[in-house]
Amino acid sequence: MEQVELEDEFAEQHQLLEAGNIAELVEQLSEMPTVEVAEFILSLDDDQALFIFNAFTPENKGYVFGSLPIDRQLEMLHQFAPRETARLFSNISSDDRADLFQSMEHDDQERLLPFLSKSVRDNVIQLSSYPEDTAGGSMSSEFASVTTDMTVDQALDQVRKDAPKKETIYYIYVVDQDRQLKGFISLKDLILAQPHEVIETIYHEEIVSVHVDDDQETVAETISKYDLIAVPVVNKENQLVGIVTHDDAIDIIREEDTEDLQKMGGMEALDEPYMNLSIWEMIKKRAGWLMILLLGGSLTASALNYYQAEITAAVVLTLFIPLIIASGGNSGSQASTLVIRALALNEISIADWWRIVKREFFTGIMLGLILGVIGFVRVYLWALTETSGDTQWVLIGLTVAISLVGVVLWGSLAGSVLPLLLKKAGLDPAVSSAPFISTLVDVTGLIIYFTIAILLLKGILL
Repeated sequence: MEQVELEDEFAEQHQLLEAGNIAELVEQLSEMPTVEVAEFILSLDDDQALFIFNAFTPENKGYVFGSLPIDRQLEMLHQFAPRETARLFSNISSDDRADLFQSMEHDDQERLLPFLSKSVRDNVIQLSSYPEDTAGGSMSSEFASVTTDMTVDQALDQVRKDAPKKETIYYIYVVDQDRQLKGFISLKDLILAQPHEVIETIYHEEIVSVHVDDDQETVAETISKYDLIAVPVVNKENQLVGIVTHDDAIDIIREEDTEDLQKMGGMEALDEPYMNLSIWEMIKKRAGWLMILLLGGSLTASALNYYQAEITAAVVLTLFIPLIIASGGNSGSQASTLVIRALALNEISIADWWRIVKREFFTGIMLGLILGVIGFVRVYLWALTETSGDTQWVLIGLTVAISLVGVVLWGSLAGSVLPLLLKKAGLDPAVSSAPFISTLVDVTGLIIYFTIAILLLKGILL
């Protein structure tokens, strides 16, 4: 489906390719946004993609290649000689270069390194040394900086010289002779300042920065919180070593959200795109949680077996088991989803646990009463056709209604508290996924249901 959509979008370009009008095609592509050119490349087969890619200038190759998914980048690299790959590495951004290098097989890395220039090689090795999920693993080394002892004239000359190679020059970072971060100055500040003024007298000292070992999610939250174009990254000596830009933050947020959604679906997070995983890898990612949930489901069977005598005496109670356990599982899933998302957005913290419990207690009671009334009406409608005027349906209806209040309340409390407990233990709250909460509440829901049934129906139906 995706292939068809891309081909429809680039119908004119495909016609030029089929007609062999490569010069006009390349001219059209050079006027298109880089991301659209990358999408066009993705719509081609391997031979066509390589043919068109080789028609670009070295600089445009770098832009387009950096916009391709990692898996397609790796496929294309297999068709290049090491020297050609080295030229390509020199024309892509430092953070994309590091990500690609880390994704390559070790033997391919070893073959490539001797062909890289010393500056590029050192940069790749340095950036690749940081874990992928940290600020260091996400940063770019292409930032504009000036020293405190420069004049405005000297700083502008420096920025003009470096601008073509930098990701952003709207904010220029100010460092001392030891590369320690002192503050920043905007391009507007430089333009409006007197040429002879010294940077030390006009730069802004108040600057938000992150540490090279900070988690990438913390970095993205910092950029979002302070509405930054980029955030500087410093090492333990407070030396400026890189920046993480807002577009990198968007990628981080998307990656983290995808991981959380997959965990909340009751599986391990995927390390690669869905279609890149083999069947066996997909099975390994999904089987673990399914086995755990199966074992949890067996506890439901044990609970049913424990109440076998009550079920035998009043078979009618089994009619409403799905209604009871589904309501508890759904309320628990709602609560856990809300709390997990609020934790991810820093809207709440573990210190807010008592306020959260109070909110969910009240919410659970109200939701339980609403569902309880509906459950009672459901029993009444069943009684109209099944009990021939038997008044015992009232007690059965009360049993169902009260059980719904208890189960929904319990599901809401369990679903809200479990993510907080996991966070407190240093684990990912997303693992308290909807399937896990549902399984937990299924078992306890049965216990609540039959306990209330015994209390209300003892000596009547039981």
